[in-house]
This record gives sequence, structure tokens and C-alpha cells, in this order.
Amino acid sequence: MGKRDFVFTSESVSEGHPDKVCDQISDAILDAHLAGDPASRVACETLVTTNLVVVAGEITSKQTVDYETVVRGVLRDIGYSGTEGFDADSCEIIVRLDAQSPDISMGVTVGDGKHEEQGAGDQGLMFGYACDQTPELMPLPISLSHSIVSDLAQLRKTGGADYLGPDSKSQVSVEYRDEQPARITTVVVSTQHDADADDDRLRREVLEQVVRPLLPDELVDGETVYHVNPTGRFVVGGPVGDCGLTGRKIIVDTYGGWGRHGGGAFSGKDPSKVDRSAAYMARYLAHNVVTSRQATRCEVQVAYAIGVAQPVSVLVDTFGTGKGDETSLADKLKLLVDLRPAAIIEKLDLKRPIYRPTAAYGHFGRTAENGLFPWELTDLADKL
Repeated sequence: MGKRDFVFTSESVSEGHPDKVCDQISDAILDAHLAGDPASRVACETLVTTNLVVVAGEITSKQTVDYETVVRGVLRDIGYSGTEGFDADSCEIIVRLDAQSPDISMGVTVGDGKHEEQGAGDQGLMFGYACDQTPELMPLPISLSHSIVSDLAQLRKTGGADYLGPDSKSQVSVEYRDEQPARITTVVVSTQHDADADDDRLRREVLEQVVRPLLPDELVDGETVYHVNPTGRFVVGGPVGDCGLTGRKIIVDTYGGWGRHGGGAFSGKDPSKVDRSAAYMARYLAHNVVTSRQATRCEVQVAYAIGVAQPVSVLVDTFGTGKGDETSLADKLKLLVDLRPAAIIEKLDLKRPIYRPTAAYGHFGRTAENGLFPWELTDLADKL
């Protein structure tokens, strides 16, 4: 198939978006359990709406956690403190947590199920992707979208723009020629603000202090369109304006729609759930394939059966950019990396409280430092 010209769009949302509030609460609860009991089994879901947080799910852990304290701490960190309609100190918190189902537990506990070794916590398919469009090996539209809302949050917290609210969204459209980024066509930013905020000031500061410094000069021209708060008003936001749920921003979490997604969400799940751990490993493999220059684009799919350790399939697709045969590459990856769930957890050291930082601004394309984001390491590249 020949190369194509097209426009591709990705979006991101800030830490104050109601769905992301839920992801951060769920992952903060996961971290609190792993900090005291690395063997904790956690499947934590959160719902937020006006002055209400509901935490539900299944948790089996030796670590006792004060859930209310964790929830209120997350809300304060995000910026929902003293905010009308959803306040960290006054909102109602309902906790409905049960133990993990024994039928699931036996499939992921060594010696309990039909198989002697730890199996996958559920059936499912997971994808990892990498490409050479950006230094972090991510598609350009999602990378820019993440940077915009992340820097906007910093402007709100430390840059003197205290009239901004925690809830915001961004969207970037990139024109591709011969499947390579050629220009940025449209940037959309919507940010919550105080009722008396000056619209001209807001637009100017968002563009001058956040958007334009992030955009590559060579991809911007006089026809690039900027929409800042295109409805004209964004005062009611966060959980007051929209109900939030854990796991509802899975495309924001991954590749912005560019790479495929198996459907499983990440946040609130301990690493025995392959929805999370195997997706991280698939990114690790794809990242190292591109880093090693075996391809300029790579997608890795792995799939599992519940209770079974070995994946039922491993597929590598380099979209015609690979130097060699994809089947041989897949075979080499399987030789180099053990894809059983327990081995993935050990390889990436996933039984640690490292998850809350993943719950906003994407799980991939982040810097692997201070023990965080180990799936972004490139220590496999030389072996490829």
C-alpha cells in the first residue's frame, strides 16, 4: 500500500477532568495497598459527581488503608479545594469494597488453579505501539495534546493564572504527507475558569504561555487555527459539570487512537491484571524495536486466557517499515522476554506504588526515571 496524505487528530484531558479524577483516586488507592502489601489484589473503580465520590470494587490485601484520607488528598492535590459543588474537605465519600472473587484468585495464585504457575487474571488482548514521530516514540498528535494540558495545569498552579480551574481538554490535528507530519492544522483548548475571568486575557495567556511554545516551529504556519474555549464560557466544570468514571479515557491513556487498543482500562488494577501489565510490556517491546532501528513503526499484540500463563498469541506488525520478517521478529521477542504474567511483573518490577503518576497525561511516552514508567526503558534494544 502506498503512502498517504491525511489529517489525524488526538485529544487529551487534564488531571481535573472528572474521568481523570477517578483514575487518580483508583490508582492512589492501589498504591496505598501496594506500599504495605506488594501482593495486594486490587480492582478499584471510582465515580465522582457533584459533592460525591463513590469507591467500589474488589480488594484483597494485608494493608489497611484509610480510603477517605486517600481520596481527599488526591482531590486537594488536583485543586478541588474550596471549590463550589465539589470540595475535597466537604464532599461525601461512599466506599463499597469487597474481597476478590475466589474464582478469579485461584487463576492468579500459584498452585490454586488448574495450572501450577500464576496465570492471567482474565482473558483479553493488549497492544503496545511505538513510532519515530517524536523523541519519546509516540504519535505526534497525542504527544502534543498531553503536553498542552500538562503545561496548562502548571500555569494554573505556579504561573499566576489562578483564575483557571482544574478541568481542561486539548485537541491537536496534524496533517501528514506521505505519512509524515507536515503541519499542524488545528489546536483546540478548553479550560475551566472563574466566572469573572477576562476572555481576552485567558486566550492570550493560554496561547502565549502554553500552546505556541510547545508547537514545533516548522509545523506551524499562518493557516494554523487555534480555538480557545470555543463555546465562550467554561465556568461549571469537573465533577459538577460531568459525572466521572474510572477507565473511561483509555484512548487518552494510550496512543490517542493511532495505535489499536484491546479495550481494557488500566487504572485501579494491580499488575496481576494483564489488561495493565501486558499492555505495559507490549509498549516496552514495541519501544525497543523502534529504538533498535528494526522498524520506524511497531505494534505488538499479546493475548491471554484466564488462568493460563503463556500468551495464546503474540503478533508484531511493523506496517512495512521493518528491516526483516515480522514473524521472525516476534519469535525473537518471545525468546528474549518471558511473557508470562509473573515474569512481566518481575521484569518491570510492577508490585510497587508507582501507579498514580500514570493516571494523568498518558501512560506512555513518559521519562523512565526514579523507578517510574519502567516500560519506557530501552535496555532490550542492543539485543535486537
